[in-house]
Parts: sequence; structure tokens; C-alpha cells
Amino acid sequence: MKIELYDTTLRDGAQSEGVSFSVADKLKICAKLDELGVDFIEGGWPGANPKDAEFFKKAKSLKLGNSEVVAFGSTCRANTKASADAVLKGLLWAGTKHITIFGKSWDLHVKDVFKVGLDENLRMISDSVSFLKSKGKKVFYDAEHFFDGYKGNKEYALETLKAAQDAGAERIILCDTNGGTVTTQVFEIVEEVRSVMTIPIGIHAHNDCEMAVANSIAAVQAGAVQVHGTINGYGERCGNANLISVIAALKLKLGIDCVSDIALKELAETAHFVAEISNMKLQDNQPFVGSSAFAHKAGVHVNAILKNPKTYEHIDPSSVGNRRRLLISELSGKSTIIKKAEDMDLGIGKNTEKSKKILKTLQLLESKGYHFEAAEASLELLIKRVMKTFKDFFELEDFRVIIEKRKGGKMSSEATIKVKVGKEVEHTASLGDGPVNALDSALRKALKKFYPKLAEMHLTDYKVRVLDEKEGTAARVRVLIQSQDKTDSWWTIGVSENVVEASWEALVDSIEYKLLKDSKKDTDKP
Repeated sequence: MKIELYDTTLRDGAQSEGVSFSVADKLKICAKLDELGVDFIEGGWPGANPKDAEFFKKAKSLKLGNSEVVAFGSTCRANTKASADAVLKGLLWAGTKHITIFGKSWDLHVKDVFKVGLDENLRMISDSVSFLKSKGKKVFYDAEHFFDGYKGNKEYALETLKAAQDAGAERIILCDTNGGTVTTQVFEIVEEVRSVMTIPIGIHAHNDCEMAVANSIAAVQAGAVQVHGTINGYGERCGNANLISVIAALKLKLGIDCVSDIALKELAETAHFVAEISNMKLQDNQPFVGSSAFAHKAGVHVNAILKNPKTYEHIDPSSVGNRRRLLISELSGKSTIIKKAEDMDLGIGKNTEKSKKILKTLQLLESKGYHFEAAEASLELLIKRVMKTFKDFFELEDFRVIIEKRKGGKMSSEATIKVKVGKEVEHTASLGDGPVNALDSALRKALKKFYPKLAEMHLTDYKVRVLDEKEGTAARVRVLIQSQDKTDSWWTIGVSENVVEASWEALVDSIEYKLLKDSKKDTDKP
């Protein structure tokens, strides 16, 4: 059974709040979708805006091996011949082999939006498809609002499909445009439509009831051969069917070879790639590809996973390019600690006394607001400190931070710091945009002559969360810092009623981890 994958990230996905693709972005995504093996890529609406026009012009030079770019538009306007319609002329200008046009299948829209007779709407559909066919194009017809139309006026909704079919459409796509149809209804309606149509049908589902992926899979099971969706489910309102999840479900649950086994392993990378270009954070709990999709926290779960991964994983994470993660928290058991230490090459073996001690320390700190599953660098340092296998690279003698605001001037911060490395004391100061930036600069300035490689690292993210809001300005805060060097990035954590102290804890861990990491590399050298 051949299922066609039709991606509309560049058009429907671009309508997602907060997303704005440049032409270069669209071309990059297009190339990535081709690598994945998507059959059709809807590039946008030529003529609707200069950006889409430029995309179609540049897309002609793309060397795609698996995909075809498709132009998207509407049927001709009411009381206008298709041959004279500007939208249809724009679609022809795009120069794509396939064209998708949408038309109304819900009589409510025909009467209240178009404000034309039902017969005129049928004429618009038929005339538009016929015209494009006469120009040698293959036409996909999107039956907009079909499921609502079918529920409201079944006979007329089917008439609109037959108008497109009789005019020569290659595919009829049933659209749940408002995303309000439940899965059982989708299956039943698709089955009924299949019984009266002679050409293949597809499904285009929106996610307003959080059923778009389920509705897409149900439609395939009922006989649909083309599935529309967007990467990561981007789209207007609540988004479209998430094509990442659709692909994984079709391939791994229904055994449908919609992409190759090699491409399937690229799902996670593709999801992250498009999220990055879209300037959207990939949701941690996104099925199949999110960082939490195969993360296990409860001790009972981890214990079972270590014995047989199938106990709490419905697929092998590596099949979609993801990985298993064992999270350390107050919910962890000894087996979690032992496995985590093993993964970090910390060598506690099966020593239950050590694992108990680490777990007890961990539970105590998490009760104070620490959150080590989000800061694995601090976790590694914690385990080493509890095991007494870590010697600090430096000691703090004292530090002072001054924040100054002068009339008419900017806020400024200055940090003065005194640290001890071995028997040598270094005393220095540094300015910064804020107290944390000043502390970071002063600390690294003090340490640079002892550890020159600190020049390679820098802070890339800084997050503060108030843990007990009722305490107001005296509330305890959690600070997470992300650091990066030439090869890696890592997160560290600090907790205190004083935001500067919490930041200092996280900052020290970030530098200690960098120095530890570098010392391991030096030890590994022959």
C-alpha cells in the first residue's frame, strides 16, 4: 500500500503564530524534506506575496531526488471564468507539475462567505480544475471544511467532490479545516466517501481537538492514500497534523513504508532542524522525537527498563533517531543511580551503599528546590563530591558585587573576587552588564592564568525560576546556566533565597565541569 506524504510546513506551517520563514529558510526546509523522502512539498501561494513568488522562482533550481514542489491556491472567483482568473494564472506561473487548489464543500461557507448560489460554487470548482488540466497540470483538490460540510449537508458536500473528480482532479483531499471532527467520525466518513468516489482521496487534518494525527491515521486505515501535515505540527491556531508523528505511526505501527528505514532514523534530526529554522523550541514531550519521549524518572520504571526496555518503551528510541534518558530525581531508585553513574563512567559498580548515599543527598537537595534532571553537569559533580573523588580546582576566598545606577545613566555592575588555586591567591575585578555577567567575567579573569582553556567557554543561556511565590521578594530561586565550549554544551544549577548566590553556585559548577572535562581529555591522551 503506497501512502503519499504531503508536507505543508512552508504554507500552513508558516501561518503558525511566531513563525516567519525567509526564502532561504524555505529552501533549506525544502531540501531537508526531500532528504526525508516526502513526496510533495507545498511551497506556498504564488502571487499572494513577493516572498512566495521568489521562492517558486528559486525552487526551480533545486535538485530534488524524492520530492515535488507544489503550488497552492484557490478556485477561481465567483462569476469569473477560470481562464481569466488572476489566482489561477499565478499558479501556472509557478511552473510546478502539480497544483493544489481549495474550494468550498460546506454550504454554510458558500452562502455566508461567498454569498453565491450552490450551483455557482460547483461551477467554480469544475471550471478551475478543468482549466488547470487543460494546461497540462496535475490537480489536487482540497475540499475545505469537508467534514463539517458532510455533517451539515451530505448530498451537497459529495456534489462538490464529484465536480472536482469529473473535471479531472488527480486526488480529492478531505479537509477537517476547523479541526473539530472526532476520530470515529473521520473513519466512517472517509469510508463512505471512498465507496462513492472513483479517484484516490487524501486527508488534511487540523489539531483543534488534539486529534489531527489520530484522524490522519484513521483516514489511512479507512482508505486515504495521501496524508497532509506539517513538521512538528506547526500551523494556524492549534496547528496541523504533525507529519513527524504520522510518519512514525505509519511506518512503525501500520508497517507502511512511507519513508526508508534510513530516513526514519532522521526523524528526530529533521524535527530539530525545522524547529531551529522556525525559531521555535521543540517541545520536550513531543512524541517520538522530543527529549522526554524516552525519558524515565520513576525508580520502578527505570528498574524495569534496565531489565527489558519493552516494559516501558513502545519502540526502540534509536529507530527514530532519539535516545533513552534516565532521569535522576527524588523519585529515583538505587538502580537509576547505578546506571546513571555507569553512563557517566563514574565507576560505583553495584555498590549499594554508595548509591544509597548519593540518593539520600539527591533527595535532600531536591527538597530544597534543586532539579538535577535539567542540570546533568551539576549532577556529575554532585556524585563525584559525595563519592569524594572530586577535588575542587579552586577555592573562593570572597567576592563582592556592586550595582550602581546614576541619574541619567545606565545600570552598571562590578564584581571583585578573590580565589585560591593551590597555595596561590588571585584577587581581581571586572565590570559586567549585570551582577552575574560581572561575576562570570571576574572569576574567569582570576583563573585564566591557571587554566587558559577557560577562554574557550562562554555562557549561552541563563534561567531563573521563583520556587515559592508566596514569599515574595524573599522567595527561594532556582538558577540554571547553560555553558558552551568548542565541542559541548552543559547545564548547571544553583538554589538560594539570594539570586546572586544561586547564580554563583551554578556559575562555579559550570567552570568546574569545564575544567573536569578538560582534565579527562588530558588524562586520555597517550
